[in-house]
Amino acid sequence: MAERLFERDVVVVGGCGRVGLPLGIALAQAGLRTTAFDINPTAVEVVNGGTMPFDEPDADWRLADVRRSGIFDASTDPEVLTKAEHVIVVVGTPVDEHLNPDPQVVRDAIKGFAQHLRDGQLLVLRSTVFPGVTRLVEQFIDSTGLAVDVSFCPERIAEGKAFVELFELPQIISARTDRVVERATALFKNIAQEIVELTPEEAELAKLFTNTWRYIKFAAANQLYMIANDYNLDFERIRAGLRHNYPRAADMPGAGLAAGPCLLKDTMQLAAFHENKFTLGHASMMVNEGLPLYIVGRMESEYDLPKLTVGLLGMAFKAESDDIRSSLSYKLRRILRFKAGAVLCSDPYVLDDSFVGLDEVLERADILVVGAPHDAYRSFVSEKPVIDIWNVRGQGVRI
Repeated sequence: MAERLFERDVVVVGGCGRVGLPLGIALAQAGLRTTAFDINPTAVEVVNGGTMPFDEPDADWRLADVRRSGIFDASTDPEVLTKAEHVIVVVGTPVDEHLNPDPQVVRDAIKGFAQHLRDGQLLVLRSTVFPGVTRLVEQFIDSTGLAVDVSFCPERIAEGKAFVELFELPQIISARTDRVVERATALFKNIAQEIVELTPEEAELAKLFTNTWRYIKFAAANQLYMIANDYNLDFERIRAGLRHNYPRAADMPGAGLAAGPCLLKDTMQLAAFHENKFTLGHASMMVNEGLPLYIVGRMESEYDLPKLTVGLLGMAFKAESDDIRSSLSYKLRRILRFKAGAVLCSDPYVLDDSFVGLDEVLERADILVVGAPHDAYRSFVSEKPVIDIWNVRGQGVRI
C-alpha cells in the first residue's frame, strides 16, 4: 500500500543537522528512500555534494554511498514532505536566555509545514521535547482534519557515536494506539535491534531523565573534585583508588566541563516541568556552570594572572568534536579575558580565524589550560604550568 501512495519512505525535517543527518543516512543505508529537508541551503548543497557539513566518525563514506545509489538526497523544498510515508521531525524544545523552555516551538514548526502533510503519513517527533508537547502536536494535527498518526521516538545517541549507537541502542517507541506503535516500530526496526515501548508521557520523561541523570553525575564528580582540590589533593588519584576493583564506584566520572546542547537544557526543562522544585537539578547547574569560575579563581590564587598570557586548548564541548554549542570553554575564555593579560585559543577541529595553532600557543602562552580533552593534547611537551582537569595528559588534575 505504501509503495503506491508515496514516492519516498522518509523525510527528515531538520535533516542536515547533527541528529537528523546521521539518522537519514542510516535509514537510507537500510534501503529506505530518504530525503533530508532543511531550510539551510548551504548545508543542503554540501550534503547533496556528498560531503558531511560537520564531523561525525564513519559518516563520510556512508553519505557518499547513499548519494551514489540515489536513495538519499537533501532539499529545501517543503513539497518533499508530501512524498514520504514517514515524516521525522528533528526539532526540539529550546530554552531561552533565562533557561525557560518554550513548549510551543515544536508545534509551531509543524504548523509551519502542515499544509504539506498528507493523510496516511506517520509524523515522528525525534528530538527532546517538553513533557506534554507530544499531546500538543496530536491536538494540532486533529484540528487540521488530517489523518496523520503521531509518535514520539526520541534519539538517544551521543555525538561522535551515531553510527554505532543508532544500530546498537534500544529505540524507545511511544504512541497512543497499538496500530501507531506498530507503524513506528516497523520504521525503526530497519536500524534498531531492540524496541522499548512506553506511553508518550513516559517517553518524554525518559529522555529528560536520561540527560539529567548524566548532568547530575557530572556535577557530583565536579563537586568532589573541588573539595579534593581545595585541600591540595589530586581527585584523579583518589578516584582511581576508590574505583579499583570496587564495582559500586565504577561509574564515578572524572571532573570536566560538563556542557553541550542537551544536558543543561534538559535539566532546566525538567525543573520547569516540576514547577522549579527540582533542587538537585538547580544545584547541579550551579556546580557545572560554576566550574570555569572555580578554575580561574584557583589560577588567581596561584599565579599573577594580569601579567600572564593563558593558552586555552580546546574550544569544542567534547573530545574529537567540532561542536561548540554551549561549550564552557567559551565561558572560561570570557572570564580569562577579564582576569588575565591575554588569552590564546586553539582547537584542531573548530574553525575560527581568531584561533592559533597548538605550536604557537605552546610558544607564546605562560600557562596552559586544557578546555577539551582532544587526543591531540595527550602528548604535548611543555615546561609551563598546565591545568588539566580532564586529566587528558594523565599527570593529575590538581590546580
